[in-house]
Amino acid sequence: MRVCVGTIVHHPEDARIAHRQIRALLDAGHQVTYVAPFTHCNVTPPPEIQAIDVPRAVGMRRAKALRAARAALSRGCLDADLLLVHDIELLLALPRRRPVTVWDVHEDTRGLLEAEARLPGPLSPVLPRLIDALERRAERRLHLMLAEESFRDRFPGGHPVVPDHTYVPSAPPPPPGDDRLVHIGRLSRARGAAELIELARRLRPYRIRLDLIGPADPGVRPLLRDAQREGLLDWFGHVPNTHALRMAEGALAGLSLPHDVPAFRNTTPTKVVEYMARGLPVITTPLPGAASLVLGTGCGTVVPFPAEGAESTVDATVRAVLALRDDPEGRAAMGARGHAEARRRFHWPVRAAEFVAQLERWAQAPDRVTARPRGRALPA
Repeated sequence: MRVCVGTIVHHPEDARIAHRQIRALLDAGHQVTYVAPFTHCNVTPPPEIQAIDVPRAVGMRRAKALRAARAALSRGCLDADLLLVHDIELLLALPRRRPVTVWDVHEDTRGLLEAEARLPGPLSPVLPRLIDALERRAERRLHLMLAEESFRDRFPGGHPVVPDHTYVPSAPPPPPGDDRLVHIGRLSRARGAAELIELARRLRPYRIRLDLIGPADPGVRPLLRDAQREGLLDWFGHVPNTHALRMAEGALAGLSLPHDVPAFRNTTPTKVVEYMARGLPVITTPLPGAASLVLGTGCGTVVPFPAEGAESTVDATVRAVLALRDDPEGRAAMGARGHAEARRRFHWPVRAAEFVAQLERWAQAPDRVTARPRGRALPA
């Protein structure tokens, strides 16, 4: 099977796209053409794939990236059996002639825009309606794959769910240490960036440092740079997932401090499972999925959501961190329980075969889909 995979929003080394899905396809013997912003992200494509470089879609001016994406996807689909796209933006750039097309839904686009207050004034009433129209049209015209069971509320058509599981080592990871915390994943205000910075400040007298591994939204980058200059924390930016997980090993705990916003409320952050897989105690705010997993497994601590400010969350997290620091046997037991549960329930290779088999079934469909003609308005 020949598969064309496309993104203009995500990093080319996005864990779900590159390290899980594309790797699963290659391991199964399929050919992959990958349309992604390699140059923009300073990434050298791996030799096993055919790479097509495109501009990255950033900010509100995305027309150039969309035009380039349409041409690139047309090239990538010339002899493909299936097209797999990862961005809602690419629904506006699908080539008119294309093979069976799948949209992998792994974000609540509208919810994230609202949570991060990224809607400019003139677009505030328009963009949510456009997103809703694109999603409804995609569900009618394309195959959908969902990253979360909770996404069925938005897409009730019985679509398969491929969760964001991870690679869980068979051997127990190193035991948790006592002088370093880690946060893996995107940094933004709604994902707890301000709380993480204040936490680093509060833990400085205890000689416990904080490693932040992941890209950051523009609004919090100056705060992170200032904190790094003060020596409060180390911010590494984007790091390929496999390397990021190795960096996390041996930390005192893994942090997940998102706010209580609709975009996150019914999800379990992938980082929680990744911390468990690497034998780290987890400290998380009480998103239902994360709290249930951490408390049910006995692999960490749940702290309150931010209320009026960051203080209650930070206070509780400081107490949890110091308790773990002073209890080496307890944190080692938490890490061991988390690793065992992750290996039992969240090991990606178990899901990888199901993912590949689903794409193979869809690729066998005999008809090809024709996209809407250019210029026609999207149905409301």
